[in-house]
Amino acid sequence: MKSTVPYTLSVLFGFFLLFVNVSDGPAQEAATNKPAKPAVETRIGYLRAYEPQLALSVLDIPPRDEGVAGANVAINDNNTTGKFLGQSFALDVTEAKFDADVVPVFKEMLARGDRFILADISAKQLLSIADLARESGVLLFNVGATDDSLREDQCRSNVFHTAPTRSMLADGLAQYLVWKQWRKWVLLHGSHERDKLYADAIRRAATRFGATIVEERLYEDKGTARRTDTGVIQVQKQMPVFTQNLPEHDVVIVADESEVFGSYVPYRTWTPRPVAGTAGLVPSSWHPASEQWGGSQIQNRFFKATGRRMLSKDMQAWTAVRILGEAVTRSKGNDPKQVENFIKADDFSIAAFKGQKLSFRTWNWQLRQPIIIGDGHGVVSTSPQEGFLHQFSELDTLGVDKPETKCTLN
Repeated sequence: MKSTVPYTLSVLFGFFLLFVNVSDGPAQEAATNKPAKPAVETRIGYLRAYEPQLALSVLDIPPRDEGVAGANVAINDNNTTGKFLGQSFALDVTEAKFDADVVPVFKEMLARGDRFILADISAKQLLSIADLARESGVLLFNVGATDDSLREDQCRSNVFHTAPTRSMLADGLAQYLVWKQWRKWVLLHGSHERDKLYADAIRRAATRFGATIVEERLYEDKGTARRTDTGVIQVQKQMPVFTQNLPEHDVVIVADESEVFGSYVPYRTWTPRPVAGTAGLVPSSWHPASEQWGGSQIQNRFFKATGRRMLSKDMQAWTAVRILGEAVTRSKGNDPKQVENFIKADDFSIAAFKGQKLSFRTWNWQLRQPIIIGDGHGVVSTSPQEGFLHQFSELDTLGVDKPETKCTLN
């Protein structure tokens, strides 16, 4: 007798498929017809002043995407979290020339709908748009200018600063030199305005932390071609003469933001002494070799995305975009006023691979942050140094503290 088991199983299996298809059909149709949750898109503008630059060493020529690369990596980081919350982030980059009028391009950014703008421009350019931005409900994040004036007599309530000030950089360096008991300094400074401002910050730091500037010397920029007129032999003779007959000193501090002579000072001084400042041992907000406190994670992500190491301005831009990402995510919206209130809250902080959470100073909206002391190869130390205490935050030993500020926010 022929078995009916296979036939019976086939019939049962057919009924099963029919049942499944009937049951899933309405569910699939409902899922298809269900409207997708609209994404909250946050567009972040990046206004930068850019022109090709020269440096005394070709290794020091800034990358074409300096700063922008850091912002793009942060955009990707924001989107990694945002895609689960119906949020997306995008970056709009606008460029202008150094010292150009940026008001027209800023108005174009406003017309495009940018309400959060990273500014990598000069202090003068930033001030030209700061009040217009406030009137338009735009938040500005200064990721480039280190001028103390932007946080002091020219401060604005709608401008947040992720770039450190010159005084913060100078104080970070000074703390390390004083900790080393290198208290006698020689100051060599250039003749350009930026060099003079850096020199002012060094003088202030010396007074603040008990160091002595035993002599200052000015290196006048006479406009010669940096590479063709200054050969190795000439420099080898010039720098020892420039640093000859100095008083007894522990360290030579260079203030040469204009890149005219500073890189030629290390190893060429008349008296063998360490060099610090804008050359030699340099204070900065980040270092390409920084790997502590999870720094290797961001370094690896950055290198994978760009093919190069992360620089200070990259980190400053990354931090600004991540602050915005955190604010939009936590406040569940991208209304500028809502985001501003979140950032200005007393309990706001951001993690940035520097060993502690960073927060804004409420008196001038400068981001508190450690200052990394490093040379061309690695991190030497990080300030604030041990023993430099503060009643609220040791980070406030770097730069202008609340009792010293001239800022009046409105």
